Amino acid sequence: MKSFAISGSPRENVGKRDAKELRYEGKVPAVLYGGATQTHFFVSAADLKAVVYTPVVHFIDLDIAGTKSQAIIKDIQFHPLTEQIIHIDFLLLDEKKPITIEIPVKLTGTSPGVKVGGKLVQKLRKLRVKALPKDHLDSIEVSIESLEVGKSVKVGEIKFDNLTILNAKEDTIVSVTTSRALRQAEQEAGKK
Repeated sequence: MKSFAISGSPRENVGKRDAKELRYEGKVPAVLYGGATQTHFFVSAADLKAVVYTPVVHFIDLDIAGTKSQAIIKDIQFHPLTEQIIHIDFLLLDEKKPITIEIPVKLTGTSPGVKVGGKLVQKLRKLRVKALPKDHLDSIEVSIESLEVGKSVKVGEIKFDNLTILNAKEDTIVSVTTSRALRQAEQEAGKK
């Protein structure tokens, strides 16, 4: 999985007034959980844009005043009107502990059902996956090469050795449905 480096600075004061001043200066208050103690720090809002506003999942290489650690984003709070990030939580990674994250689904191939006029419907764009940090993938590839009209790919059909997919096995990831134009063409062919 890809890593992204972010540097932060420790916060001297932890409180609403201090957090408000940080946000006014273009910084985001942050907390690193998962270690012996919680670490309160702040990062530049500009540094977070490349990590937050993307479908790609990243491990974060944090550098907080010279202390380096690897983490994932656990929670993000946005301002309800401006959509600016107002707080972010990171979870410290431990190589021996499995973590649960959502990984994007990437469709590969061309469906024969779509070629004859069917409609491709992707129901799940991300899957919840549990694995050790070293076993996580950038994306989960799902082949649609064999999808005919009326067929689908379910979560239970995808297998990995070192990953556990936590979504329900019967959940549909992608399917090919009959489009209105295809249905109309079939009805007209049936009348002749």
